[in-house]
Amino acid sequence: MKKQQVDFIAESSTVAPVSVVIPCFRCAATIGRAIASIAQQTQEPAEVILVDDASGDGTLAVLQQLVQSYPGWLKVLQSDENRGAASARNAGWAAASQPYIAFLDADDAWHPQKIEIQYAYMSAHPEVILCGHGHRLIRQTDALPDWEIGEWKEKHIHKWVLLLSNRFVTPSVMVRRDVGHRFVERQRYMEDHMLWLLLVCSGGSVIKLSAELAAIYKRPFGMMGLSAQVWSMERGDLGNYRRLYRAGCINGFQLGMLGIYSALKYLRRLLIYWGYLRWKK
Repeated sequence: MKKQQVDFIAESSTVAPVSVVIPCFRCAATIGRAIASIAQQTQEPAEVILVDDASGDGTLAVLQQLVQSYPGWLKVLQSDENRGAASARNAGWAAASQPYIAFLDADDAWHPQKIEIQYAYMSAHPEVILCGHGHRLIRQTDALPDWEIGEWKEKHIHKWVLLLSNRFVTPSVMVRRDVGHRFVERQRYMEDHMLWLLLVCSGGSVIKLSAELAAIYKRPFGMMGLSAQVWSMERGDLGNYRRLYRAGCINGFQLGMLGIYSALKYLRRLLIYWGYLRWKK
């Protein structure tokens, strides 16, 4: 893989035909770090679209200041009501001008080689409709990701692997702009997993690169943010399976088995959550 990796990089151009979409909700404290991680890319994306999801605080002013700092590169869209990250990403996607879409959350960041490696891989493999990669979970800090990537491998992610668990954090994903599915409007939990499932069920090739190209500044089952709401995550998980059943992606027996499996995952999440609470006492 090392030789293949070098070949990809050698073929890359200065600007990648990639639109970056970032949903923004009350993220004034972290959005600057996210943008800085995009600005330091070894291969810059063509545009960055920030979607203010009716934050109602000072977020929009911070976004507008960033636009002035990066004229012609950053774009800001405003929502008239809070619809959630799924709808915000769809709005940014609809406004995108480039053939590839990369997602980043306002409180996370990218490694400097993220666009260079991932875009090169996707452009060399036109059959791939979704590509994700590894990430590192790090402590809350203003420091930007900067570690040695080294050699990495590719892995095909098949339908049942993805049905059993979400193999991608959203800031790791790049998709082709013209794929036939979008995030489910106004879905607030497990909305990213739903899109990945729709895409893999459509028959397109889904790939994960082992390279750790994103930094996640929060814990999956921490006390803060959406991930703390364990029951809502479980409802989102079950809702995803029902949508797939109605779409003909799974049959009734598979729906039942996946429901049981999801319940077991829910119990595991509760144990982790309760364990955290006891540790904090």
